[in-house]
Amino acid sequence: MGPARGPDVGAVTTVLYDEDCGFCRWSADKLKAWDTRRRLTFAAIQSPRGTELLHVVPEADRLDSMHAVTTDGRVWSGGQAVRVILAELPSGRVLASVAAVFPGTTDTTYRLVARHRERLGRLLGQRACSVDPTTGGSPTK
Repeated sequence: MGPARGPDVGAVTTVLYDEDCGFCRWSADKLKAWDTRRRLTFAAIQSPRGTELLHVVPEADRLDSMHAVTTDGRVWSGGQAVRVILAELPSGRVLASVAAVFPGTTDTTYRLVARHRERLGRLLGQRACSVDPTTGGSPTK
């Protein structure tokens, strides 16, 4: 992966999310808002960019969790991705450190949320279904 260009010139991690999941889009949009230093870029797992970045992840496993891909090509998934993403966010390093110290708890919590993401998306309603993190949180078409 080459250097980032344009507004994401400082980005070091790409966050990949399920574009068909309202809760996933909503979560990615919240991460993007928190990322005031623009250290993250976002792509849907189902997009050509997602396919390119996740070529090492079996296709059948790609939608099981969100992923974080660092500029050196390493892929982090699920609870491990949470730690990597948090480390790039303002004031996120403390939370990333906690996630690193308790990886089992982080992964269990991530899996619990992931297992109920459709229900969470329904609870968020239109707020979840109308955002597109790749376009700055603009409503989808």
